[in-house]
Amino acid sequence: MFAATAGTVIALSLSGIAPVHAAAPTRACSFAYGGNIVSYAMTCSEPGEPMYGGFATWRNVPIGFDQVDTRNRTVLASVYLRVTPNTEESPVAQNIEIGLYAEKTGRTTKTYGPKWWELGKRGGRVTAIKAGVDPNKPDRRNHTYMALRKSTGNQWDVLYDFNSVGSTTEQLKVVPGSTNRIDTGLHLMGHEYMDVPEIADRLRFMDGNNTWRRVKNENTAKVVSLPQCSATKKPPNCFKTRLSTDGAVFNQWTVSKPRRATPAKAAAHDARPQTPLGPKAQPAQFNGVDQTALQNCLVEDADSCLATVPGLAECVRTTRVCNAAALETDATSAEPDAEVDSASIKERAATAFDVDPQQISVGAPNPAKQVPAAFTDHSLLAVTSSAATPGLRPNGQSYEGFQATYSRTSGDLIEACWGDMCGA
Repeated sequence: MFAATAGTVIALSLSGIAPVHAAAPTRACSFAYGGNIVSYAMTCSEPGEPMYGGFATWRNVPIGFDQVDTRNRTVLASVYLRVTPNTEESPVAQNIEIGLYAEKTGRTTKTYGPKWWELGKRGGRVTAIKAGVDPNKPDRRNHTYMALRKSTGNQWDVLYDFNSVGSTTEQLKVVPGSTNRIDTGLHLMGHEYMDVPEIADRLRFMDGNNTWRRVKNENTAKVVSLPQCSATKKPPNCFKTRLSTDGAVFNQWTVSKPRRATPAKAAAHDARPQTPLGPKAQPAQFNGVDQTALQNCLVEDADSCLATVPGLAECVRTTRVCNAAALETDATSAEPDAEVDSASIKERAATAFDVDPQQISVGAPNPAKQVPAAFTDHSLLAVTSSAATPGLRPNGQSYEGFQATYSRTSGDLIEACWGDMCGA
């Protein structure tokens, strides 16, 4: 449990972490990141009791990129929910992440959409999510992100818009006490090349009574690696952040990273109401859930849906496929362009995995390998290496080799693994 208040800020740099004052919650946040991650603005929370679920919501807002050559850089914006079920041995123990990822893939092209990740003891993996309502479009629609422990065993289901999109294989047992963590926020690589409008993250956790709750202020801290934008701290090297509370609990984390000093209309964009999906988009009832109420709730107040939509909480707990409209798949890239050549994808993989391009092989995917159904129409490239890599979520460890699949039509990373997770 944190000794610090909700207003605590820890200043981070690539050389280490410098607490602003002695009360800083160094255990929970100290080693949340490592490696070549450039900048981040996040909250990290220890609920102070066993945690069996994590839930977050935000809108798919447009993220802008400079149209310049960044072939030797990974330029990526991640808005994420991360659940670490057990931090007893290490604050960077096995964890689950699900979020929205926008990446610059060329001078004028980018990819945009949700992914989910698992970090294991000796490796990690990531899979793109293509099911849902316009998952690859920054249409300012609310979406939901969830990790929910299975009813038996120690593994977790991962849900996007209230539908299961995968399950973990290497998570640790939930134990009594405050030995867990739940994070949300913004993580950027190549922040100077992008403009991130205001994004409002709302966060809840599930306790041992299957009740969704907000984290107490005293158990929440902020971690921000760039200074707050001000008269002396100018874009693109600053964040605008705000942690809102509702009485004694953490309510919302609002963050943006402007590219230029001119005022943006991000706040109005983030609050723009969305039109619910039409009545033909879903049946009246699906797995016991009132679908009209669900679609209206996703537009108006997505973080309240579990409490207000008839049948939703029970469906999520038992069935985990609850949103009929989000069963649709959209395998198209947000901004398709000419086919990406193998040399460019090799270069991207080398940068992302921090491996010498000479130690990487590129070819057609193994026919025996099962590709997610949403990508069967894509032209795919398989990228492999046996070289040492920090993986896509550097945490100070080195792993043996990686495997990745990319789309040649968009340059998007479809799935990848590194270390022992490639054999899982």
